[in-house]
Amino acid sequence: MTLRIVIGVIGTALVVTGLIMVPFPGPGWLVVFAGLAVLATEFAWASRLLQFAKERVRAATDWLKRQNWFVRIVAGALTLLCAGAIVWVSVRLTLGIDLIQKARELLS
Repeated sequence: MTLRIVIGVIGTALVVTGLIMVPFPGPGWLVVFAGLAVLATEFAWASRLLQFAKERVRAATDWLKRQNWFVRIVAGALTLLCAGAIVWVSVRLTLGIDLIQKARELLS
């Protein structure tokens, strides 16, 4: 019972930490999946959820692999744009620095 509680606390902490990290650049989803993997060692519901998530990620990856080069480039550009927006908003809100304005100042 003690092991089950410890696994539950560690796994939940990893999942929550990963979910907090998701909007920022970095391994947010990797930490979420690691937390689910830890929870799956003791809880059947976590094992089913981890299996479901793996299947969805695999299906999305396989779909993208079947697309032509234009769709892949657009998907990559959108991903890069989202990551850039997240970095810009994060730096602006936490440090009060507008990276776009700083770039304009450096270029002029």
